[in-house]
Parts: sequence; C-alpha cells; structure tokens
Amino acid sequence: MEINIQAVRFDATEKLKEFATKKVEKLSKSYEDIKKVEVQMKVVKPQTALNKEVGLSVVIPGGTQYVEKTCDTFEESIDLCVDAMKVKLTKLKEKSRNH
Repeated sequence: MEINIQAVRFDATEKLKEFATKKVEKLSKSYEDIKKVEVQMKVVKPQTALNKEVGLSVVIPGGTQYVEKTCDTFEESIDLCVDAMKVKLTKLKEKSRNH
C-alpha cells in the first residue's frame, strides 16, 4: 500500500506525517486490497476554530473512496477520517461478499 501525504498552505511536521501514516496503515486491517492512500491536510481560514481539514482518498480495485473532515487539530481530523473510512470499507467488503 502506497501512502502519499500532502500539506496545503502549511508545512507539516515529521511528527504529524508519522501520526498520519501510522493511522492510515491501520486501514489495511479493514480492507486488504488497498492500492494507494492519499492524505491531504490543509488549513482553512487560519484565524478561526475548526480550521484543520483532512481529506482521505483510498484507491481500491473498482474505484476510489473519499472522506473529508474538519476539526480543531489535524490529529483529530485524521482520526475521524480513518474511522469513517473504516466504516465505508467494511460496508464495501460486506457488499462484495454478498454478491
């Protein structure tokens, strides 16, 4: 699984990149056949609360799944994105099993 982390309008620290990588790697437990994961982090309106937006794009056979969350911290956004993606991938896996 290839993991690509992108920071828009700010420089991501190594610690943040490692955190994102560690969280995203857990997705492979929910869905084995993940080809590529893209994490896009950006700061929206720097002076406001809830300005850390994370988009998580997962490429699997048959398409791409995408979730996006906005929170106060990137860590929180990443957590929510990974959780939402786990639910999506689990549903997809169950659907494919039933067909």
